[in-house]
Amino acid sequence: MQAAKAYRLPLRQVGDIRAKYKAGERDFRWADLSEAELSGASLSRANLSGASLRRANLRGAKLWKANLSGVNLSGANLSGADLRKANLSRAYLSGAFLWDADLSGANLSRAELVGTQLRGANLTGAKLDFGWERLKDLTGTILPDGTYHPSTL
Repeated sequence: MQAAKAYRLPLRQVGDIRAKYKAGERDFRWADLSEAELSGASLSRANLSGASLRRANLRGAKLWKANLSGVNLSGANLSGADLRKANLSRAYLSGAFLWDADLSGANLSRAELVGTQLRGANLTGAKLDFGWERLKDLTGTILPDGTYHPSTL
């Protein structure tokens, strides 16, 4: 018996995501939101799995319990974002800025975090596949076990 092949779906254009979310839409799977200006956007509980948010500005965005599994967030600005209990499994966060972001209870299993800036972030209860020791610049970060990291490694 052959295993099924996994195919990546083409990204789709979604238009004004803020207006669609306000109108009640929550399904933005495989959306192309690369370089989108979404600072302060309210997208809690939205399904953005497989989407591209590469170099998007999500500064201060509300993404509480959002499904961001498999999302490309490389180079995105998520500083001050509310990502509590968000699903970021298999997300690509290389070079993303998460300064002062709240990632408490977030699922970061199998996420790519190389070069991710986490200064001042809250990782309390976050699920990681590896120890926090592998992360860079954790100044002022609250670690998954609830301890405070006072300075860089």
